[in-house]
Amino acid sequence: MNHTILPIIMAGGTGSRLWPLSRQLNPKQFLTLGDTQLSMLQATIQRLQGLDIAPPRLICNEEHRFLAAEQLRQLGMDQANILLEPVGRNTAPAVALAALQAIAEDGDAVLLVLAADHLIQDVSGFHSNIRTALSLANDSKLVTFGVVPSYPETGYGYIERGAAIDSGGFTVARFVEKPCLATAEGYVTSGRFFWNSGMFMFRASRYLEELERFRPDILTACRTALAGSTQDLHFTRIDAAAFAACPEDSIDYAVMEKTTEAVMVPLDSGWSDVGSWSALWRVSTKDAEGNVFRGNVLGYATRNTYVHADSSMVATVGIEDLVIVETQDAVLVAHQDKVQDVKKIVDRLKSDRRQEHICHRKVHRPWGMYEAIDSGHRYQVKRITVKPGAKLSVQLHHHRAEHWVVVSGTARVTNGDKSYLVTENQSTYIPIGQLHTLENPGVIPLELIEVQSGAYLGEDDIVRFEDKYGRT
Repeated sequence: MNHTILPIIMAGGTGSRLWPLSRQLNPKQFLTLGDTQLSMLQATIQRLQGLDIAPPRLICNEEHRFLAAEQLRQLGMDQANILLEPVGRNTAPAVALAALQAIAEDGDAVLLVLAADHLIQDVSGFHSNIRTALSLANDSKLVTFGVVPSYPETGYGYIERGAAIDSGGFTVARFVEKPCLATAEGYVTSGRFFWNSGMFMFRASRYLEELERFRPDILTACRTALAGSTQDLHFTRIDAAAFAACPEDSIDYAVMEKTTEAVMVPLDSGWSDVGSWSALWRVSTKDAEGNVFRGNVLGYATRNTYVHADSSMVATVGIEDLVIVETQDAVLVAHQDKVQDVKKIVDRLKSDRRQEHICHRKVHRPWGMYEAIDSGHRYQVKRITVKPGAKLSVQLHHHRAEHWVVVSGTARVTNGDKSYLVTENQSTYIPIGQLHTLENPGVIPLELIEVQSGAYLGEDDIVRFEDKYGRT
């Protein structure tokens, strides 16, 4: 019996090795990287075109829900259902939630589990691999995709192939952890080992059967969490307390390394997980000197270097094998051989209680976005953009007052018990402790400058009374 292919796209993770471009509130799956104008999430969805599939389902973190929804909207997927994880519990529980939801709503579909932050350059070859995997999944196998290695990578786990299968692919002899360089070189030379891509295909029921056999505690927790779920707009919110009690584990450890039904389909389609700046340099189009320049970059006597300029002109002279990434609030300079250690900088930012790993100066919200322009002792200045028809929450602040100056568009302001319009070159003042809100009743974006003043200007000084986007 053939089953419908239901793509499950996992869009969790923070991509800390691509700091300072990737941040906690805007991680790499939502960024435009490589040689495309789409985000990595959007490219993952687009490359499924041409396959006979059901509409993709997305799993993402609670804090990324509106960013994900907006990127799906840009692809014309306004009604797409997004499954929200209140906390991260790794891939085994995430896919268990998707499988349980699929059986309840779609029957016993074949799940095609994909990461939202992978790059695949040969789409037609990828489609061919999926069709091979579908035959195996319909035969009750649990399929993993093994990437044909192009060099001895020490940052990936590997899969050793077993016997060939008549309908395509191989049995899995074993999974192995990330190797040292000498071991990785031996793996590549042997021709028997493949990079573990973290992509899978199996019937929903088969995955749940194997999960129940090897990790019944995970399955029980996921059933409880999904049973307590609620629907909010296009989001499925699972029971936060029940899911927080779920053990953490990956699909590999929980199921694939234990089951006797695991098989592998080789993938030779220009795959990369873009897990570091050197990986991004490797898969990007280069100039004659081996450089990749993004943004306003001038290079002289520069070779094999990746430069990303976000807000300023960056010039390089007499360097090679470097990564330079400039954003509005941070600059990274690293040797290509040491980019795996960028995560240690992020760890240091966390331990020092800094903010540069959390968000950029430009922050997206469901109603639009704001950008930090300036700040000092007891004041902060932001540029705010509100989408047509959008509205900020009804709120108050205990420690700050706000002065709004409209630059373009029209604002409808609620200030205490008063409601009025503010248009271009007009302003209004919100005192400390005053209940207020702001909305855009027009058909063009509302642009305004906000000047905050007070003893404390943190984003957690917001008491919400009403919010159309379900934020607390």
